[in-house]
Formats: sequence, C-alpha cells, structure tokens
Amino acid sequence: MSYDEAGLDRRAWLLSAGAAAALTALLGLPAAGAAQDVSNGWQQEVDKLLGGAKPADGKLLVELPEIAENGNTVPFTISVDSPMTEHDHVKAIYVLSTGNPQAMISTFNFTPASGRAAVSGRLRLARTQDLVTVAALSDGRFLMGKRLVKVTIGGCGG
Repeated sequence: MSYDEAGLDRRAWLLSAGAAAALTALLGLPAAGAAQDVSNGWQQEVDKLLGGAKPADGKLLVELPEIAENGNTVPFTISVDSPMTEHDHVKAIYVLSTGNPQAMISTFNFTPASGRAAVSGRLRLARTQDLVTVAALSDGRFLMGKRLVKVTIGGCGG
C-alpha cells in the first residue's frame, strides 16, 4: 500500500510526526533513545529501604568478578553470616546498581526455614558501576556493602 492509497502524502506524514514529537515534549515523556539520569536513583532506593536507619558493615559477603568481560551475564554470590533462628535471621537481601536505568536489580526474601541467607545467579550491568547490597535483619538493623565491577566490551576497558 502506498502513501496515496492510505490517504497520506509525505507532507501529512511529516506533520503527524512533528505533532507527535511536540506532544511528547509537552507531556514530559522521554523520547526514544533519550539518555536517562541514573546518578542518584540508586541512593533514593537505598534511602527508601533503610527508612532513616544507619546500615552497618560486616557479615555481608559479596562475591563477583572485579572485571566482567560481558556485562550481560555477571555472576554473583551474596551471603550473610546469620544463625537463621526465629529471633535472629535475615529477612531480605536487596541488590542495586549505581549505573543501570533501574537501580533495583532484585530482592531475595528469607525466613528462618531458609536455613541459610545466601543467593547466587547472574545479573546484567549496563556499564562499569558499583553493585550495592543491603541485607534487612529481623531485629530491624541493616547491613550494606558496595563493590565496583568494571564492565568491558570485548576485553577492552570500560
């Protein structure tokens, strides 16, 4: 079907496209390919999780490569040294990134029946950035850790 058969000519199509672009700008919607500001989105997520509490260091072990040759599949293992009893256990582990468009990567929930607070898997990182982990404990305390991962493309520095 040609433009003429559809009742559109080049001028009408350009006017329609221009009107759509103007409407997008007026409504504040991100245009396709627009760069997203991720500079402090992760910090807002962490602040929301902590609710004003001060996180502690320690007992939170994050294992991941210092240099990831492929940001699409970065292996990780996160564990918390906890007795996992009814009164002393890890409730959740949150994984966030400082450079991805969406800061919250995943949430892992635990109960004393879990037996151990540990997870492993693969994650996707858009570029070189810090991986932030927060563990929520049953007594209301939080543990926090941060690790830099250098994402390379084809073995070249990132």
